[in-house]
Amino acid sequence: MKHLFRNVLIGVSIAAIAFEVVQVQAAGSFLDVQQDTMNFGIIPLDGRGNNISHPEWGSVNQNFLRLTPADYGDGVSTPAGSDRPSARTISNTFSPNSQDGILNDRDYTAFVYAWGQFLDHDIDLTDSASPKEALMVIVPAGDEWFDPTGTGTMVIPLSRSNYDPASSPREQINSITAFVDGSQVYGVDAERAAALRTFTGGQMKVSAGNLLPLNTQGLPNANDAHRVDDAQLYLAGDVRANENPELVSLHVLFVREHNRVASEAAQQHPNWTDEELYQYARRIVIAELQHITYAEFLPALLGSNALPRYSGYKEDVNPGIANEFATGAFRLGHSMLGSDIEFLDNDGEEVRDAMELRDSFFNPLVLSDTDIDPLLKYLASDNAQEIDTVAVDDVRNFLFGEPGQGGFDLVSLNIQRGRDHGLADYNTTREAYGLSRVTRFDQITSDPAMQAKLASTYGSVNNIDLWIGGLAEDHLPGSSVGETFSAILVDQFVRLRDGDRYWYESSLPRDLVNEINDTSLADIIRRNTDITKLQENVFFFNESTVIIDTSSTTRAQVQGQSTLSTQDEEEGEQEQRGNPPPPPPRPNDRPPRNGNGRGGGGRGRP
Repeated sequence: MKHLFRNVLIGVSIAAIAFEVVQVQAAGSFLDVQQDTMNFGIIPLDGRGNNISHPEWGSVNQNFLRLTPADYGDGVSTPAGSDRPSARTISNTFSPNSQDGILNDRDYTAFVYAWGQFLDHDIDLTDSASPKEALMVIVPAGDEWFDPTGTGTMVIPLSRSNYDPASSPREQINSITAFVDGSQVYGVDAERAAALRTFTGGQMKVSAGNLLPLNTQGLPNANDAHRVDDAQLYLAGDVRANENPELVSLHVLFVREHNRVASEAAQQHPNWTDEELYQYARRIVIAELQHITYAEFLPALLGSNALPRYSGYKEDVNPGIANEFATGAFRLGHSMLGSDIEFLDNDGEEVRDAMELRDSFFNPLVLSDTDIDPLLKYLASDNAQEIDTVAVDDVRNFLFGEPGQGGFDLVSLNIQRGRDHGLADYNTTREAYGLSRVTRFDQITSDPAMQAKLASTYGSVNNIDLWIGGLAEDHLPGSSVGETFSAILVDQFVRLRDGDRYWYESSLPRDLVNEINDTSLADIIRRNTDITKLQENVFFFNESTVIIDTSSTTRAQVQGQSTLSTQDEEEGEQEQRGNPPPPPPRPNDRPPRNGNGRGGGGRGRP
């Protein structure tokens, strides 16, 4: 591999750093552990060596795994689905023009899709092939947005994904580490990691307003919409960080959390070097990302107990990202997006006009006016759209620009990308994941209208694009996805956890693990922003949600605590954080639906 983690270490062993941690007085501090010398193995930036027997597993630039055989048109490399309708035709059928669809019926918030994107940018990235290979989406004649004059010659231009030239059939490459290892915060190579650090006190760089640093070094950064100059983009561990303000706000939050932990460690241990402080804070942040993902995000998405309990590291488990996951199932969040982004104060009132989602892409400058608080409060207060085949116009017709002027259709892109990667059809994928094949459309969905769309579009249950078939399924009880996507997601997230030698529950001291397990995303938000009114689980919200007000708690007190919910303290440990309770009960007076099935009032706030 080109970039080895040891390249950024000066006089520090890549194998381990010994941290002398002593008892301190600040209750709830991550340093509040029994006197001991703890050997924290340094997590390699590029993931290499995580598995000793298979050092390449989960590292950068590895081929995506496949659980189903590749299904290319020629069996080797040409896109799948040549006998299916155009991806744009399917998009028009299954996702008709919509500003907003149906709100989800489990009361999960916009944090589910926001965290999903933040997490996705930690575990997979597919670059375009070089030299570029065109992959055009044929636009049907007279398409309202992309061919309004009816020429019948319009296309939506895409490029095929990067792949391993030695593979046959073609296998795409994951450019980043597979692990939940904070790569979107810290990077996966020495140059980017160094550019993000001050090399003083273990701190990471920030810009005015305690925001991300600007990309003054000209490192690679995505800027698909070209609304601002490249020099005005923020720099983060992942090149996609500027894609929308909500995503940027989460990047800022965890850089602040890193610096907070490093500052606390420096105060208690003035003899620690910059490298020791940086690596300690990095380990804490990675552990927090792992815990929040598995204790809060996944239960919100898949329901409680969808994953088996953790039983320790398994060296024979390959954590690599499956093509069916990255190119299929985990793109489900695109259907959850609303048509705007709102900015809310501590009481849930708007502090500025909402921004249309289409205007937010690669437009990070709004954060210099608002800071991250109004966006995080919005994500915790707004109910997300249902997971279904419908996506709002802002991503279906106006992704990164106007139609015909650089704009894309994200629904078409997802379908076409699956074909580009040679994904097997929906039914074959079900079988590969241990599910029975369906023989009728009504075994996919109980909705007669959806059954009719599937039948008229595909003709056979054996020819359905995976992404459409998975989204069309009836949801499992207590879950927000159907059984096919649930099987794919469970398989992937179990392997990511069980195949990670540095997973926090098996590599950190028990006292520190307990501190991590007592930390929620709400806690991290309170520690690093001025938000004082927030529910304990920011992934759920409804009219009966209890908002915990910590306004009488000073910022210094908040920063010294791992949990802030006095309700939790009074009630005790009623459940393990790794096995959270079902979502709060919904009130009977749900917002009414109007005739077209869209929400009839509000955006999820009382």
